[in-house]
Amino acid sequence: MSGARAQSVGEVGAIMGKLASGPKDNYRPCEPRRGDVFITSWAKSGTTMMQQMFHQLRTGGDMDFDDISRVVPWEDVAPLIDFDMTAPQPASPRGFKSHREYERLPPGMRYVVTLRDPKETFVSFYRFWDGWVLEPGAIALEEFMPLWMGGGPGGCDYATHLLSWYERRGEPDTLLMTYRGVLADKRSAIRRLAAFCDIELDDELLALVEERTGRAFMVAHKDRFDDAMVCRAFEAKAGIPADSDSAKVQAEGSDAETLPPVVAEAIDALWRERIAPATGHADFAELAAEIDAQ
Repeated sequence: MSGARAQSVGEVGAIMGKLASGPKDNYRPCEPRRGDVFITSWAKSGTTMMQQMFHQLRTGGDMDFDDISRVVPWEDVAPLIDFDMTAPQPASPRGFKSHREYERLPPGMRYVVTLRDPKETFVSFYRFWDGWVLEPGAIALEEFMPLWMGGGPGGCDYATHLLSWYERRGEPDTLLMTYRGVLADKRSAIRRLAAFCDIELDDELLALVEERTGRAFMVAHKDRFDDAMVCRAFEAKAGIPADSDSAKVQAEGSDAETLPPVVAEAIDALWRERIAPATGHADFAELAAEIDAQ
């Protein structure tokens, strides 16, 4: 490797191996309790926004944290950053973040999932890693497919995740929405999440949560949403500077139209082969229309 950041897809594996190394003096696995809430969208599909929405609802507006994943802990990376998943949370219900499918999460919980167009997730994922784990510009969009398919630490591929949660649409323990649907009607999403989590909601709290889950507010406070704990682990174990740009909240949304044709076709092929036969929907727009109509 030339420098700390990856210069190729293959070097990412070496970096992740370093992240997984070292002592785990503080790590304790999650001990789930009935009533816990798992916010478990796929990578770059609105997870951070939903963590913030959940936390603002349950606390009435707390912003006294350095990393949203300290107060709504990210179970998938806890062993990598030596984090105690049993640590007390600032309010109830308890909440956890994951990018996993239903089958690999504890049963009997409450699950919150937002689905996003796969092409948008590809662009957003690339923008997130380029300049942080990846040396800026070292890997082209056309080369990023293996990393996108991995879904991030502890995750799964896009199709596995979507099909798992689509199968659970309508289940009382699952709140399934779309990322664009939440953005289009934020107040409705806040009301649905509050009711799902048994949190009392009045007009004042609704307005506060709407403001604090907006792009302008989250960009202005992006130091709370930039994976600070993961960044420090990358710096300590792999030499990647903690001040690298890892902000989960981007000033502008990701445009699927920027994808090279070869990448767009590969994603279309994945949809045709795995998702369309199981859902009956020819593309994400059709599937989203069904979910948003619920």
